[in-house]
Amino acid sequence: MSERSLFWFRRDLRLADNPALLAALDEGKDCLAIFVMDLEIAERSGPYRRAYLADSLRRLDESLGGRLAVINGRAHEVIPRVVKDYGITSIHAAKSFTRYGLTDEAALAAAGVEIEYTGSSYAVAPGRVRKPDGTNYRVYTPFWRAWMTHGWRAPVAAPKNPNFVAPKKGDREFPDWASPVGSALQEAGESAALARFAHFLKAGVDRYDQDRNSPGIAGTSRLSPHLRWGEIHPRTILAKLNQSSAHEVYRKEIAWREFYADVLHHYPHTDHDYYAPQFKAMRYDQPGAKFEAWCNGKTGYPIVDAAMRQLVAEGWMHNRTRMVVASFLVKDLHIEWQHGADFFMKYLIDNDVASNAHGWQWTAGCGTDASPYYRVFNPIEQGKRFDPEGGYIRKYVPELAHLQAPDIHEPWSVLDGYSNGYCERIVDHAAERLESLARLEEIKVAKELPPTNRA
Repeated sequence: MSERSLFWFRRDLRLADNPALLAALDEGKDCLAIFVMDLEIAERSGPYRRAYLADSLRRLDESLGGRLAVINGRAHEVIPRVVKDYGITSIHAAKSFTRYGLTDEAALAAAGVEIEYTGSSYAVAPGRVRKPDGTNYRVYTPFWRAWMTHGWRAPVAAPKNPNFVAPKKGDREFPDWASPVGSALQEAGESAALARFAHFLKAGVDRYDQDRNSPGIAGTSRLSPHLRWGEIHPRTILAKLNQSSAHEVYRKEIAWREFYADVLHHYPHTDHDYYAPQFKAMRYDQPGAKFEAWCNGKTGYPIVDAAMRQLVAEGWMHNRTRMVVASFLVKDLHIEWQHGADFFMKYLIDNDVASNAHGWQWTAGCGTDASPYYRVFNPIEQGKRFDPEGGYIRKYVPELAHLQAPDIHEPWSVLDGYSNGYCERIVDHAAERLESLARLEEIKVAKELPPTNRA
């Protein structure tokens, strides 16, 4: 047994089901727990994500008995200094699969720092699920089947009676980032994650297949922020799911997260570049006044505006409406998906790079979806179908609260639709759909099918 180990918290801000933490505690008589805060990256993250992270770190510190070290800097600069200052003899962490995390790991290796990496943020680490010929999957459904066949380990318990080192006073650089005025971010931390999951198991998962597409009801788990920061591990979730159809649909959502991580692992440029490169040739409009209207929830299409206002108010948006607003930006406003993805990354507290980039590309028609580009979401019909009574719209667009269904989805069709100051439509959806299809014809995409159509 070495004298003192170090555990480097990254995207695993929890104690339960954390094999790398257990390895660190097993290795040393005592253990220093640290989180390295890169302020340059944090500054680019936006106030919502910073506020959530600050709350999560405070919660983690409480669970460690006030013994979490938070140190500002880059990992390859901070960790060697900490090793020397605290007499560290072994270093442990979970493996990262993000571009930033891999850069940190490479810099530490170049500096001669040896780290034992155990586990990751996924039930099955990116790169593990492969076709029989050894290549990676490009289509979700066969990936899902192989992912299920591969399987995953059972979750492990939180450590008992861990002996954490009290950090020096100067190594407690906790940020004081607060939630932006007027925002209502959900509670962060492992305890909040486990409580939310327990509530979902009791009151939501058995109807998930029926309720998950309705943004106006609590039909989803809202666990995505907790998964992004590692306050709960997907293994913990998967271990509680049964074989019912509702549970199976939810299990597939976990698999979508892992599929996108696998795709980004094999095609790292797709975090901000096209998976199907032929779509670079399409004509796009530069973001301007219409983009600003989209950002501010003032497009004149109620379901789009409600969703964008939810994002700015809560740092989160329902998955169904994420697709609706993404389609509207790309297909109705003809603006490249990267602009929308960047806006999402500014506000989303569940800002998973892989899921965000490839969720946007799926909707834009240039990603891993085998369906062609000509799928265009109709924002009026999407509202009528998934918010039929208009409750979601009334919550976030109070200018329309006086309208009843179905008028609330088409306020321009009734005399008092604009009586409370709601904005008029910035585009005509029917016309822009035809324009979108015309631009598709210009690049003759049918002559060069996206790689996703080749299983």
